[in-house]
Amino acid sequence: MVSIWTHVKLVIVVIIWGFGWPAGRVVADTVPPFTAGWIRYLIAVTCFLIFLKASGNWRAPTKAEWKTLAIIGFFSTFLYQAFFMYGMKYTAAGDASLMITFNPFFTSLLAIIFLSEKMTLRYVFGLILGISGIAVLFIYSPNVDIPFNERLLGDILIAGSALAWACSSILKKKMMTQPAKDAEEPLSPLHLTVWASTIGFGIQTVPFIAEVSQVGISNPSFDAWVGIIFLAVFSTVLSYVWFADGIRTIGAGPASMYVYLVPIFGIFSGWLLLDEKLGLSLLISFVLIVSGLLISQYKHDAENQNHLKQES
Repeated sequence: MVSIWTHVKLVIVVIIWGFGWPAGRVVADTVPPFTAGWIRYLIAVTCFLIFLKASGNWRAPTKAEWKTLAIIGFFSTFLYQAFFMYGMKYTAAGDASLMITFNPFFTSLLAIIFLSEKMTLRYVFGLILGISGIAVLFIYSPNVDIPFNERLLGDILIAGSALAWACSSILKKKMMTQPAKDAEEPLSPLHLTVWASTIGFGIQTVPFIAEVSQVGISNPSFDAWVGIIFLAVFSTVLSYVWFADGIRTIGAGPASMYVYLVPIFGIFSGWLLLDEKLGLSLLISFVLIVSGLLISQYKHDAENQNHLKQES
């Protein structure tokens, strides 16, 4: 029997990720994007490496694994973080938390293109629902105090971060299921996260130095420091470790279902902390996007169950 503590931790992760959106908004308002991302991952990678060493589960990647990890780090840490920080400068936290849920659609689409998965009518219908939800968010967002052009740009950038994460997810799936040619076993979710984040942090250092040379060394406000530390320690390290444990304990499918709750806490925390507006359009957008996700992803669950039945 799965411990109730696993599900409690996943709920806490969802709440943390939800509150990460207003934290990102606060940081983006006062700290240059690459500087914010670099400081965040300086803290996160340090914590990751300490945790990995203390756990007694240290495992350095092989030469072949480093090559793939470099690509994953570029997409999941560097590119995702750049889109995230730039996007949060322009859009509302609640709107952004809805946009990021488009990640599974991008992941499924890339799997169809690169992993030869089938395009089904169920996926197309789910995608249409999801796009409809995004359209409602673009046009009828209650956060009208943010100019439409800025909010549109911010939402597109957040969608870019979802696409960057989806690109890394395709490679992550392969690394966690197939060992590299010079490895005896695949990388665990924890090892993959730690080493990909470490490489991504290294890549971030180059634009961080360029940004500092142009705008000088940033002096974050107290609120910005709180936001950066929250994003690094709680939204990155603690949440990634607990989410990886959830995947290991109850499986990737059931664990991923919790992610669909993130926009609820993202919208609520934006209203609570940043005085963002609530409105019926956010609820309609949420229902359309999540319904589309559930419909499109159901095909994978059904196909996997049929495959297992055929093998048994």
